[in-house]
Amino acid sequence: MLLDGKTVLVAGAGVTGKSVVPVLRELGAHVTVTDGNAERLEELAGLGAELVPGLSEPPPGTALVVTSPGWRPTSPLLVAAAAAGIEVIGDVELAWRLGQLREHPPSWLVITGTNGKTTTVGMLESMLRAGGVDAVACGNVGYAVLDAVRAGHAVLAVELSSFQLHWSSTLAPDASVVLNLAEDHIDWHGSMEEYGAAKGRAHDRSRVVVHNAQDEWSTRLAEEHAPASARRVGFRLDTPSVGELGVVEDLLVDRAFVADPATSAEELATLADVRPAGPHNVANALAAAALARAHGVGTEAVVRGLREYQPAPHRAQEVAELGGVRYVNDSKATNPHAAGGSLRAHESIVWIAGGQLKGASVDELVASISGRLRGVVLLGVDSPVIAAAVARHAPDVPVNSLRPGDDEPMTAAVDAASAMARPGDVVLLAPAAASLDMFRNYGERGDAFIAAVRVLAGGAAGAANDGS
Repeated sequence: MLLDGKTVLVAGAGVTGKSVVPVLRELGAHVTVTDGNAERLEELAGLGAELVPGLSEPPPGTALVVTSPGWRPTSPLLVAAAAAGIEVIGDVELAWRLGQLREHPPSWLVITGTNGKTTTVGMLESMLRAGGVDAVACGNVGYAVLDAVRAGHAVLAVELSSFQLHWSSTLAPDASVVLNLAEDHIDWHGSMEEYGAAKGRAHDRSRVVVHNAQDEWSTRLAEEHAPASARRVGFRLDTPSVGELGVVEDLLVDRAFVADPATSAEELATLADVRPAGPHNVANALAAAALARAHGVGTEAVVRGLREYQPAPHRAQEVAELGGVRYVNDSKATNPHAAGGSLRAHESIVWIAGGQLKGASVDELVASISGRLRGVVLLGVDSPVIAAAVARHAPDVPVNSLRPGDDEPMTAAVDAASAMARPGDVVLLAPAAASLDMFRNYGERGDAFIAAVRVLAGGAAGAANDGS
């Protein structure tokens, strides 16, 4: 971190670039920023950095490259930097090194995995704060970890993506968890093995390694990446073994952070305290509790934190109940694994799905939830792939594939789902796919679903009034 007078190149002028440049300038570095988007680059004017569009190799004398996490290792600029022996790090690694310069460095509690990260980090933040800890959720959750370090918080509940972890080389959390692993971002990493290896870096220097004892990849990565000196803590959705957290009847219990794990357990919360409901969110709550307990938070704070936690938008968000049919927005379910957790939380579903599958298979998902499906409404570029899977594994379930030219595709999808639904059903938006073929992001997709449900509710109210 001795950057005074050194030349540092920032690759990417997006959110990461805006966060990184002021920090590097404060450390005395001469900063150059490059990006292929000249308009985005100009947004950094006035920050004291030299702005150069489209660099394919670092400027002469560059001592360090700080890259935005989305840049692939195969990008010509980053390949050239590596060939020249220039270290390439991400903003998370920069934040870690910056924090170590403080007299009292912050504690890092790191959460990664394919699905459930944002819910878990939110639950963890709530538990820590309920225990009187100066904690903040940051990282890939919308608040840059660099900004959290600079703000001086004592504990950071950090959500990290595989991209961010790939560019982190010395990160040493107090505790870490890989929640689960399923096919995602293979186009970026090149293989499932490389994707898993990036996630596993969360554990490489961790003091307490938490894993999902019922997820093969989570357990494997803990075994492969946990330091010999690390404490291992598991969690599961049934009776916990010694050293684990788990579920007994309707109670979340701790058999790890207690005086005598061999003979005793402590009650943490009840299943009713977990919101949104569903087995996947019970697992998230157990993971958050394990990290909070690793930091020394008491059982009272765990249950109070769960009860005070407010789920983030577009994650199993109940929008309305119309004519005995519930409408649930889980637009954040952007891959089959996430959609599976959401679908298994309900018994009878009209499923709205589709978008960009990014090469992921949906056959296993459809086969596992076929008995829950009342109907399926599909939209987006990969809807034929999902339709074919439904035909193979749930041939009796009606499927409505919307035409690509529909002007208001989500309104059409909600209307079609409503026509299929019966009292007691759930109309569930859990796309199992990314949104960028039709929407700017999953949030816009979820907002469109909410708006369509509200239009439907208005129409139902109008019909009721007309008949009165």
